[in-house]
Amino acid sequence: MTQSLAYIHPDAKIAQNVEIEPFAMIHSDVEIGEGSWIGSHAVINSGARIGKNCRIFPGAVIASTPQDLKYNNEYTFTIIGDNTTIREYATISRGTEEHWKTVVGSDCLIMAYAHVAHDCRVGNSCIIGNNVQMAGHVHVGDWAIVSALSAVHQFVKIGSHAFVSGATLVRKDVPPFTKAAREPISYAGINSVGLRRRGYSNEKINEIQNIYRYIYMRGLNNAEALQKIELELPPSNERDVVINFIRNSERGIMKSPFQTNGTTEAEAQP
Repeated sequence: MTQSLAYIHPDAKIAQNVEIEPFAMIHSDVEIGEGSWIGSHAVINSGARIGKNCRIFPGAVIASTPQDLKYNNEYTFTIIGDNTTIREYATISRGTEEHWKTVVGSDCLIMAYAHVAHDCRVGNSCIIGNNVQMAGHVHVGDWAIVSALSAVHQFVKIGSHAFVSGATLVRKDVPPFTKAAREPISYAGINSVGLRRRGYSNEKINEIQNIYRYIYMRGLNNAEALQKIELELPPSNERDVVINFIRNSERGIMKSPFQTNGTTEAEAQP
């Protein structure tokens, strides 16, 4: 059902059973899937591809022009997966010529006033909290949670099933299955609560915890820790996910809370 006071460009492709509230604006070259709801005063700009059963709340702005001085009016996209909710006044930019699209996956919750910048990739089943500010080219893995008021530096990667505490300055990559907190950002354990909610067994959680003991609790550098993990721990999908994430990290991963100026707490003892 579309209200007569909404603006919908004639070139927009609106599926059946889409509800568009008064004063919403749908521009040209927009696609919206079945069963979605667009709230009053939401703005859906050209290049938006919105999946089925999405909920776009009042004041949200989707597919806005990238806030990047290198952007030269290239035609790029914002892609939103099925069953995703975008709350009040959240903003999601289009991509730039580097990747051509910004992507938010399916079954996500983007809370009020959050910003997802150009070329970001947000996986499936993620939660991005109120007022989270994500710079360009950030990658967030499936099932990750970034809590309210956090700021994420450009090109940072946040692994799957990770949890970032509220008001965290995320300057380094956050490995999968971990919790990140403090200033500067550091390891705060594994996300055992989230993993249990998603069906991980105690045995599997203990396995993941043991992997991170090598990385954060033994005074090893990353190369040494990964070598020992491969030699001493049995292969598993979780082990390989962690190893590949750390080896492919370009910004470097967050540090142990016991590290100060590159020295562990144990090394600092007399």
